[in-house]
Amino acid sequence: MSDPSTASIVSTPAAHPTDNPAPAGVPQVNEKPRGLLGDAWRDLRRKPLFWISATLIVIFLLMAAFPSLFAPGDAVNGTLSRSLVKPGEDGWFGYDLQGRDVYARVIYGASASIQVAVLSVIGTLLVGGTMGIIAGYRGGWVDGLLSRIADVFFGLPFVLGAIVILTTFNGSGSTNSKGEIMALVTTSLIVLSWPVVMRLMRSSVLATKEADYIVAARALGAGTGRIILKHLLPNCLAPLLVYGTIMVGSFIGAEATLSFLGVGLRSPVVSWGIMISEGQDFIRVAPGLVFFPAAFLVVAVLSFVMLGEAVREALDPKLR
Repeated sequence: MSDPSTASIVSTPAAHPTDNPAPAGVPQVNEKPRGLLGDAWRDLRRKPLFWISATLIVIFLLMAAFPSLFAPGDAVNGTLSRSLVKPGEDGWFGYDLQGRDVYARVIYGASASIQVAVLSVIGTLLVGGTMGIIAGYRGGWVDGLLSRIADVFFGLPFVLGAIVILTTFNGSGSTNSKGEIMALVTTSLIVLSWPVVMRLMRSSVLATKEADYIVAARALGAGTGRIILKHLLPNCLAPLLVYGTIMVGSFIGAEATLSFLGVGLRSPVVSWGIMISEGQDFIRVAPGLVFFPAAFLVVAVLSFVMLGEAVREALDPKLR
């Protein structure tokens, strides 16, 4: 093998007579070695599934951030004279029982659903990732204690646990504001989901902390904080990145399920789950009240799941 330190040196034909010199006037470009993320990005660019899912996700994110660009109509107030009017030129998706524009409500419903999902994923990754790093790196009784705590939360049924939490703090008769309702739903999702992330991070840390570069850094006097932030964390983020992407889609569906059951988001919040719940009684008269928000919900969930699968295949060397 050649010395890697000389890889960037352009040799002359006299020094290496067997090398083919570059044509005159054409500079030689030395390709730098790619890391894990570089190889993953190269593979992702070749996947049509990645571009389709990424495009849909960008559209949904823009829809959630700037809903007025997609639907200038009013999503909260309606006119009773338009009650249950079918789709037409005036309303692409028709109107609901209270005469509200279904298209505008579907567009504005993306904001609450995606905000809750993204915030829940960030909180879950922070809580579960931090506890996983501590448990995996420290080991001993700290690992045992945190693992047993995670087992307790992991044993709680997700839907049942969310119903208990939200019924206690957001039950009928409560006067919580829109922000408080969204915060309660986000907190319940974080409380019930962090053990999975904790186990993923713990497994990655256990498999990485005895690597040669970690041992060398520890021998050179690197502190615990530096080892975790500079060495362990960058090399353990790949599983969390994949799981977090898929988890956004799962949380969008979970929020819609809780809102449909009446324990999640509530009016005046506009979300796809609330729309499906309100339109189920009129599915024979106006099926669009259920179909349109359900279609957007399914496409949003599938987009994040497909993106997560594409990222997983790109980051896993065994699947390349």
